[in-house]
Amino acid sequence: MVLSDYLDEVEPVTMMLVGFVLFVFPEPATSALGAGLLLLGSAWWFYEWGR
Repeated sequence: MVLSDYLDEVEPVTMMLVGFVLFVFPEPATSALGAGLLLLGSAWWFYEWGR
């Protein structure tokens, strides 16, 4: 097991974490942006998972 094998998962997970933080912040605009980042990050993560 080499750490470089998992570098493709770092970007989507980071995007999902930032999206979660923005989603929890109590402002409608940041919540909408956070939800979008969560959806985009999860789609990107599933795309990288299948490769």
